Amino acid sequence: MNFLDIIVLLTQGVGYTVMVTLACSATGLLVGLVAAGMRRLAWFGVIPLLDGFTYVFRGIPVLVLLFLVYFGLPGIGIKVPPLLAMMLSLGLIAGAYLAEVFRGALDSVDAGEILAAQAMGMTRLQILAYIEFPQMLRFAVPGMVNEFTTVLKYSPFAYTVGIPEITKQAMTLASTTLRGIEVYLAVGVLYFAIYRILLIGVQWLERRYRVPGIGLA
Repeated sequence: MNFLDIIVLLTQGVGYTVMVTLACSATGLLVGLVAAGMRRLAWFGVIPLLDGFTYVFRGIPVLVLLFLVYFGLPGIGIKVPPLLAMMLSLGLIAGAYLAEVFRGALDSVDAGEILAAQAMGMTRLQILAYIEFPQMLRFAVPGMVNEFTTVLKYSPFAYTVGIPEITKQAMTLASTTLRGIEVYLAVGVLYFAIYRILLIGVQWLERRYRVPGIGLA
């Protein structure tokens, strides 16, 4: 068995790695958008609750929260499937970080545009949906890329709940072949390839939807 054969065997877990990364990233994106929108609208004194959410979930280690969800909740009669457990742990933590990224991006929206929209009679919700959010998402692209990359790096924790992603495949292969250096080097190559594909896609989106007048690095 050569190095290429090892990579081919490990690709069996690539689909699961991508699935976990996309599911947790989507969860984080949704949670971050909802939190940022609620903070901007400041409905029903929700800001202290959002502050508590971001403070707590940014401070909890991913693995601890994952074990709490997957192994802890069954103790009170709630059984959580592996992928959902990843989404409720890694996804929520990513959402807490993205909420802060979006908050900073919203602060970058020109206040004059908001004032003009108010003068036109637009409601607060309309301003958020049609003026602030579209620009916010553009400003937030670098922060989102950083967080999605972090989600990819944390995706190997999925093996602890039985999802046969790349790391799970690698552990099995290393134990049967006793060629750990080559196996885990191949794991690094595969993760880097996934990262590069993700980065190329995001860079294309950034160029496609960048805010006019703001150059790219």
